[in-house]
Amino acid sequence: MGRQRSIDRDKVLDAAEEIVATQGAAGLTIDAVAKAMGISKGGVQYCFGSKDALIDAMFDRWGSAYETLFAAIAGDDPSPQTGVRAHMLATQSSDQTASAKAAGLMATLIQTPEHLASTREWYRSRIAGLDLTTEEGKRARLAFLATEGAFMLRYFGLMDIDPAEWEAMFTDMQALILTEGAYRTDS
Repeated sequence: MGRQRSIDRDKVLDAAEEIVATQGAAGLTIDAVAKAMGISKGGVQYCFGSKDALIDAMFDRWGSAYETLFAAIAGDDPSPQTGVRAHMLATQSSDQTASAKAAGLMATLIQTPEHLASTREWYRSRIAGLDLTTEEGKRARLAFLATEGAFMLRYFGLMDIDPAEWEAMFTDMQALILTEGAYRTDS
């Protein structure tokens, strides 16, 4: 009697991420993942149960990788401003392939109300605690918004940004937005 073949969940997730990166959110189906893996649709469903569970696993995987990078930069119990700076640096330094997959995954996630709600909560949590009555808090919020704008423009293909320009953008954001006294409001 032959040994039962086991399906590697990480390889299934790799295949699903590749589909999202190359075909977009609409291309992600159980059937497409099964074909990419050379397994049956039942094999994918055995690993994840449903397309929603597959998407959840993809999001958890990406979120875990991001949180590890974020924590390495932010340290333990960062202030709200340090959290924004860590988010900016994590976004800046994340590898292009991983970021493209994350953007594709984000497009997939926001198609359903429950995923949209959790994505909204995540974004709100990133700037929670900023004191928006201070210039420092306002600059941190602006840095967060600029970071996310650059991420979405680049990885949704709305603007071609080569690696040198990407680095320059983040250098500018740090110098112009996060530096003390970077902007003044004249009365």
